[in-house]
Amino acid sequence: MDDGRRTGMKPSRAITLLVAAVAVVLVAVLLFGGSSNATYVMTFETAGQLVKDNDVQVGGRRVGRVSEIALTDNNQANVTIEVEEPYAPLHEGTTAIMRATSLSGVANRYIALTPGPQNAPLVAEGETIPVDQTTTIVDLDQLFNTLDPPTTNGLAKVIQGFGTWYRKRGVEARAGAPYLSPALNSTIGLFEKLNSDQKALEQMVQSTSSVVGTLAAEGPTLTDLVSNANVSLAAIGDENASLAEALDYLPQTLRRGSTTFVNLRTTLNSVDQLVAASKPATKNLAPFLADLEPLLVQAKPTITNLALTVNKPGANNDFTSLMKNAPTLNSRAQTSFPASIAAINDSLPTLSTGRPYAPDLVGFIRDFGQSTSNYDANGHFARGSPAFGAFTYNSGSNDLDYLGANRDAWESTGAANVPRCPGGITQAPPDGSAPWQAPLYGSSPSSLINCNPALVAPGSW
Repeated sequence: MDDGRRTGMKPSRAITLLVAAVAVVLVAVLLFGGSSNATYVMTFETAGQLVKDNDVQVGGRRVGRVSEIALTDNNQANVTIEVEEPYAPLHEGTTAIMRATSLSGVANRYIALTPGPQNAPLVAEGETIPVDQTTTIVDLDQLFNTLDPPTTNGLAKVIQGFGTWYRKRGVEARAGAPYLSPALNSTIGLFEKLNSDQKALEQMVQSTSSVVGTLAAEGPTLTDLVSNANVSLAAIGDENASLAEALDYLPQTLRRGSTTFVNLRTTLNSVDQLVAASKPATKNLAPFLADLEPLLVQAKPTITNLALTVNKPGANNDFTSLMKNAPTLNSRAQTSFPASIAAINDSLPTLSTGRPYAPDLVGFIRDFGQSTSNYDANGHFARGSPAFGAFTYNSGSNDLDYLGANRDAWESTGAANVPRCPGGITQAPPDGSAPWQAPLYGSSPSSLINCNPALVAPGSW
């Protein structure tokens, strides 16, 4: 008995060893045994310096780990993650963002999950979450690489511009500071509303992307627009005194405008009545305008020519130039036109007296070549009849007085000395305008020329 007690094991020590063995088994199961974590594959544009066993977090809490990283055929990264319960299984709409825990490390990356809605379908274990639902981390080096000399120069100008903007405006900035917190709260509320409707937000982002793409295609035009806007704003800034003065007048202008708009209501009522009364009169206006359109098309060349007639580029070639020269023409015409009118009036008796003899003159010119048409054995010859003593000298008036019809050798016919009427030297025209027997200019209407209209050239009717 005594030997058995010395060699036997106490019951308390056996229990302690049993509990330790169970704990070891549990630890081994947890570390090396089958895990119930759900496995998913997420595709990122780059691995972003992820390594195995990096955290997978939801709301800043570790809910899994990165178990494997592989390269796809198109040089993207397939990252296999394990997610613990109760965060697994994931629902459709889950997104992932690769983040850094701090800026001091290199491989201190983790994946932040944003689980999808609970009422969305489940994502099957092992399924791949596409790249459009993941966001790769932007390394600080990538950010610095974008800061090329033109960009840093522009950033410096922006900072200098902010300095110019806030210079001597500390009081105003201090007065606006209390409103910053409500503005941020309102902005947070706005983003919460935007996040509540993911589909509409995605559509807005896609539309914005299309707009930005279109603007990028019109880069030179947009650059010119910004340059012109800069010039315009600079011009407005140079006129800040005038702008301030205009703003001083603005309240008074608005008050007067309010009175005008009040009175405008009555006018609009009258206009409504006018429109109502005009409707019957304008019912045929549309067909009239349709018929008028071809006329306007055909009139376009005419209107163009009329416009060129009124105003054409160049000097002294249009109606505008004529009107500009009209004052000079008027001043000169005031001197020359009265003299021209007096000359015309003075020549009117002579022209009126000679006009009936126009057929005789034309006939003379026409038939002068026939005066020597007669010929004999000696050749062509002409007959002539001289006239002497057709005029007599008047010593009292110092003029030559015409002896009268008895001496009208160029109008006489035969021994009877009967005068021939003007125009009787040639064949009479069919309209009876010759021979002429009407009174000469300045004569009494009742006194006719003393001539015989029956005396006409041979061959006349």
